[in-house]
Amino acid sequence: MSAAGIRRVGTRALLVECQSLDDVLALDAHLAETPLAGQIERVPAARTLLLGFDSAHHVAAAGARLPTLAPAPIDADTGREITIDVVYDGADLADVADHTGLSVEAVIAAHTGQHWRAAFGGFAPGFFYMVGDNDRLDVPRRAAPRTAVPAGAVGLAGHFSAVYPKQSPGGWQLIGRTDARLWDPTRDSPALIRAGDRIRYRAVDTLDDTPADGPASASATQSDVGGDAGPALCVVDPGLQSLAEDLGRPGQAHLGVPVSGVADRAAARQANRLVGNAPGAAVIETVLGGLVVRAVGEAVVAASGAPGVLSIEGPHGPRRAETGRPFLLRDAETLTFAAPSHGLRRYLAVRGGFVVDPVLGSGARDTLSDMGPPPLAAGDTLSIGAADNGHVVGAPEPTTLAAPPDDGIVRLRVVLGPRADWFSTATIERFTTTPWRVTQQSNRIGLRLAVDGDDQGDDAEPPLPRDATGELPSEGTVPGAIQVPPAGRPVLFLNDHPVTGGYPVIAVLIDADRDRAAQLAPGAVIQFVAVDADAPHSIEGS
Repeated sequence: MSAAGIRRVGTRALLVECQSLDDVLALDAHLAETPLAGQIERVPAARTLLLGFDSAHHVAAAGARLPTLAPAPIDADTGREITIDVVYDGADLADVADHTGLSVEAVIAAHTGQHWRAAFGGFAPGFFYMVGDNDRLDVPRRAAPRTAVPAGAVGLAGHFSAVYPKQSPGGWQLIGRTDARLWDPTRDSPALIRAGDRIRYRAVDTLDDTPADGPASASATQSDVGGDAGPALCVVDPGLQSLAEDLGRPGQAHLGVPVSGVADRAAARQANRLVGNAPGAAVIETVLGGLVVRAVGEAVVAASGAPGVLSIEGPHGPRRAETGRPFLLRDAETLTFAAPSHGLRRYLAVRGGFVVDPVLGSGARDTLSDMGPPPLAAGDTLSIGAADNGHVVGAPEPTTLAAPPDDGIVRLRVVLGPRADWFSTATIERFTTTPWRVTQQSNRIGLRLAVDGDDQGDDAEPPLPRDATGELPSEGTVPGAIQVPPAGRPVLFLNDHPVTGGYPVIAVLIDADRDRAAQLAPGAVIQFVAVDADAPHSIEGS
């Protein structure tokens, strides 16, 4: 195999460095046809192939097996010809001209005057990295990524071009916009582009088609899913945010589809276990307090995750229920979730599971891709499936969420790398000794972090400066990856993260600490502790 090296990515993944893009695609094709033991994910990129596994044991076995592989080369001339109309009025068009030394008109001519080969997918469903015939438009990413790039935006980063299928965060230089629908799960083939296609951009003055930010989900709204037959839960108030989630969409990262699913896996599995469901049954994930549901017929339910008061009102009078204990919700009774005493996310499971139409095999809401059932709204009706009588209701269990630490600092274990070598020894030490605060800009995509106690403006000195110079070619990422943009403020990816990124990953959470990270509310203070990938020990006092 033409590999330059293999790097560990946390405890469940490997990053294989290859000599060329063709070598990446050849190895990816080989592993798609003949997967390694325990292999779940493949994410091809410019010079690397990220491989995700189901256990640390299979990671170690793959590390020994990969150097012996000899994949057949890929024919680079296959693929379809696709034309994408673009209005060139992007916010960064003038900056691209300045960086390349070209006029704005010459930038447009360079972009439209060559074929772009669709090399690999990533970042988000339908997002394809395209390589041009030349490097005249090789430009760096923005120093700080935008929190929202509009759907249909056409961008440049390094020697790649791409179109954003949906509104999402991003650090590419934006030069125009299109109405081409890059991703639509209602189509037989959801992605407009696939690897090997040859793309030609065409400059136009106006766009006449439907907006690019159209339907991204093949799922009906929750009220449509519910129906009138059988028991159900009616949403009276969704609170701050309530989503239908299950265990997500593993195995589709090569299409740009993140696993998504429940942010706190242990808590969701516990809720399902308490009501006698299979681990992957759909649950409601709600943030903080405020969720109110009313029973239509009787239902056995359980709550898990962040502990907090559960109040019941109805014809039989008021009463309380406990987190971690299954209970009966009678017809017309209303269940209210108060704000948790600590933690962020709470889960509601019902015996039989919620009936949710699957999208790409899952009923999970993916907030980055806008895929799956929409966020719950007042008036939605959630139908309840048939219970499996072979699974009994569980006994009460303690919460899966650890108590708040005495010193107020949550310690999370990380494996340094795969790109820790982009930072000096002093910066790595600062990364692991600094108390980091979770900011208000955090969500299911990731936790944006700031130095606790510092007022960091855009002009502040980067807390984690890079030692290496230049641009990192885009490569695969995993949940728990801690990415460092040029501004030096780390972002800790959660389940709805982009599957590829162009900023170096300084470290990755061990898999066992991902659920704990998902329960960190804005204002929480954390410290990272580096551990060995093969022996992630426990932390005293955590």
